[in-house]
Amino acid sequence: MSYQCPLCQHPLTRRSGSYSCENHHQFDQAKEGYINLLPVQFKRSKEPGDSKEMMQARRAFLDNHHYRPLRDQVIAAFEQYLPAQAEQVLDIGCGEGYYTSALAESLAARQVTVYGLDVAKVAVRYGAKRYPQVSFCVASSQRLPFEDNSLEGVLRIYAPCNPDELTRVVKPGGIVITVTPGPRHLYQLKSRIYDEVHLHPLKEELFPGFGPAEEQQVAYPMVLNGADALALLSMTPFAWKATDAVRNQLAAETAFSCETDFLIRVYRREPDTEDAGDI
Repeated sequence: MSYQCPLCQHPLTRRSGSYSCENHHQFDQAKEGYINLLPVQFKRSKEPGDSKEMMQARRAFLDNHHYRPLRDQVIAAFEQYLPAQAEQVLDIGCGEGYYTSALAESLAARQVTVYGLDVAKVAVRYGAKRYPQVSFCVASSQRLPFEDNSLEGVLRIYAPCNPDELTRVVKPGGIVITVTPGPRHLYQLKSRIYDEVHLHPLKEELFPGFGPAEEQQVAYPMVLNGADALALLSMTPFAWKATDAVRNQLAAETAFSCETDFLIRVYRREPDTEDAGDI
């Protein structure tokens, strides 16, 4: 177990349904199996993260496997780049666990523990009820509740994160795999909402202590019925800008064509300076 206390950063030990540290900070495990490691003083709102409506829309959309090609490529990248002796990996911003559960299934034979972390308690609760093979927690990606050098791999799909925290928790030789939108991602959906549609800008990311290992694009067309088109809208930030007329038009669709465009990047944690000197 690699959880650390979010209040004092000491290791957490599990005892009969709860986790506690040597300073007697205690965090109870929910009946669904997850642990809440987001103290109230670290919250920016009463219920941070995606709403229940966004989470339900995302689950409905993902359950129909429109993003299955992306999930397959992410899993393939983990299987290729994750160190052979890996023991623990983390999905940051895991939501309701669609990608996390697939990662856990793919790594089950290697006995790798897979953690899912999200700031939205409602999403973590849904994920924990459905995917008991994943160790879920509610926590901030800005203050990861994991010990130093405790993880061999991290997945981050769209979610914000603290780069210094990745450097702290990922072991030398470990990997971070990110997914970000490519230039034309959901172009047709955006064109229903905005008068002028801009391509997604390509942003280079820098993680201290990591070097790039691979970059690949995953792009393919989707053809969606009205329910899935509306679910796609509802699970994205574009929903805030959509009018009722746009929602009604999407709901009435029988074959809405929309592009996907994803960028998958793999980063490898470089040896620490003191470690490199021993080689």
